[in-house]
Amino acid sequence: MIGPDGALAPERPSLLARAPWWLLVLALAAVLIGWRVVTDALWRDIASRLLDGLGLTLLVTAIAFPLALGIGLFSALGLVSRNPLLRQLATLYVQVVRGLPVLVQIFIVAFVLVPLGVEAANALGAQLSAQDVPMVARVIAALAFAYGAFEAETLRGGLTSLPRGQAEAARALGLSRWQTLQHILLPQTFRRVLPTLGNDLICLLKDSALVSVLGVRDITQEARLYQSATFRYTESLVLLAFFYLALTLLVALGVRALENRYRRHAA
Repeated sequence: MIGPDGALAPERPSLLARAPWWLLVLALAAVLIGWRVVTDALWRDIASRLLDGLGLTLLVTAIAFPLALGIGLFSALGLVSRNPLLRQLATLYVQVVRGLPVLVQIFIVAFVLVPLGVEAANALGAQLSAQDVPMVARVIAALAFAYGAFEAETLRGGLTSLPRGQAEAARALGLSRWQTLQHILLPQTFRRVLPTLGNDLICLLKDSALVSVLGVRDITQEARLYQSATFRYTESLVLLAFFYLALTLLVALGVRALENRYRRHAA
């Protein structure tokens, strides 16, 4: 196709090529599974059991991810700090946590750090027992601690990608370091790293299935309990996979909508 200036203009893909076929395939699969749930008592029973654990899965994710963002932000500021002690401490945290599997960190937090914290609190006069700390709180702390290191590297990369002149201009206008960070640097950083943060949220949502190893009754644990009682592995695993896929797809679409909103405002 020849453009107005005589140059070859890129052809716009046809509607057939631009159609989200992957989404249509997933929608068809959702319809088929939904039909089985509606018409089959066994599938309906399994779906009901999984729904009992869905709230806990969402709760763990909804609390752990903001905590991880907070830990990651403070650690990222430490990584770019001029203070060598803060920089070394933040680097130590990031390197150690990123070098351990999330499952191992869950065990360490649940069965090592929490009992040590309880002993330290008792030494200061408190009267606590390790059993007083619910397993849900332990796994939330473990996931936040684990993903805080990933968010630290993500936010550090976003902060260091900004032109240094912006911070210098803000300081020249009389803004304090905190005002510069709050009003100029952090908003741009979060816009730049939003896709990565969305991917980390999806990963944390999926890794929340690891809490089942501590007996926390999320959707994965509910599926495991149902399997051990009925030996219906195929149906329960298919529905479990469908639940996770639906959740991650909703998160991905939400992040994409947020990206488009920021892009329109930037334009």
